[in-house]
Amino acid sequence: MTEKIAGDGTAIMDGAPIVGAGSDTAAKPVARRPATGKAFGSGATTTERMRRWLRANLFSSPLMGTLTVLTLLLLGLALPPIFRWAFLDAVFEGPNRSVCGAGACWAFIADRLEQFVYGRYTPAERWRVDLALLILAGFAALALWPRNPHRTLSVMLLVTLCPAVAALLLVGGVLGLPFVPTDQWGGLSLNIILTFATVVLALPLGVVLALGRRSQLPVIRWSCTAFIEMLRGVPLLTVLFMAMVMLPMFLPEGVTFDRLVRAIIGLSLFVAAYFAEIIRAGLQGIPKGQYEAAAAIGLGFWGAHRLIVLPQAFRLVVPGIVNTVIDLFKDTTLVSIIGLFDLLGVVGQSIKDPNWLGLGREGYVFAALIFFVCCYAMSLLSLRIERRIRSASH
Repeated sequence: MTEKIAGDGTAIMDGAPIVGAGSDTAAKPVARRPATGKAFGSGATTTERMRRWLRANLFSSPLMGTLTVLTLLLLGLALPPIFRWAFLDAVFEGPNRSVCGAGACWAFIADRLEQFVYGRYTPAERWRVDLALLILAGFAALALWPRNPHRTLSVMLLVTLCPAVAALLLVGGVLGLPFVPTDQWGGLSLNIILTFATVVLALPLGVVLALGRRSQLPVIRWSCTAFIEMLRGVPLLTVLFMAMVMLPMFLPEGVTFDRLVRAIIGLSLFVAAYFAEIIRAGLQGIPKGQYEAAAAIGLGFWGAHRLIVLPQAFRLVVPGIVNTVIDLFKDTTLVSIIGLFDLLGVVGQSIKDPNWLGLGREGYVFAALIFFVCCYAMSLLSLRIERRIRSASH
């Protein structure tokens, strides 16, 4: 047994400090704690933590336990035939429905995949759609990146320059790009374009309406309130039909918009009413002291709202805004009723093809999965932003 002296003068024997080392009193080595199955400081083992989680979340009461068991039984009955239909008996390649069997015919999806994404957009020019969506996604990522030192500039470019560049790429007619009319746009790309364009137009309008509804001037307050309540009180389909039929009546003679632009205008007005109420709720959650502090440092109405009030209000209403965007993304499928062929409209047209007649189940399952993935991704993004804001506030 060897004895060592640590840097602080403590004697160590076989790696264990000796109490009272260096004194005349005999010292005894401190016994080491025997190793156990639990990590030091980790509390319960993984098995115990799992057991506690199951007891707290799935078997917290007899009723909860019964519901859990019934749910597992239903899943056990439903999942095997679904798995067999979707994978084991499925067909993934083939020229037409003659190759299809008892399972899912994913060959139909593979054959029509480009149409589901691009609609009737000119095949030789589909790279323009890819580039436009890539530009929008890239600037959106920069605007959301927390370590970006120029986030304000990224947001401004995202809502001003990017839509103009994307429209130039998609429409063409300049810089040697062939013109592609909007009635040839379609598929999933149309849903994304409609959602992005609507949010870019509706969010600023919603801010103005929210501030107008809180205005001290009765005319402005009543006008904004009437607009918001009227748009929130009618179905979106009615607004789209009004944009298709009534909007041209208010335009000068000879001035007209195509269906896509009219659909974007109708969607923007409708969604702006919901954004206005969400933002107004955030404004009501700002303490009065924030307004007083802004006035104390000499900020006017617009300066106080731009620098102090609105940033805090937006932090409070991130979940509501994202929920509205998710609803908007799903509601873009309604444009197929007014003659625009989004993903759902293209699926409906494709199942009428004689080569793939009667395969609506596969088409609509594919569309449902696409919408689920997109909406779930937006929900996760919302949760991430909420956690970041919560951690920053603490």
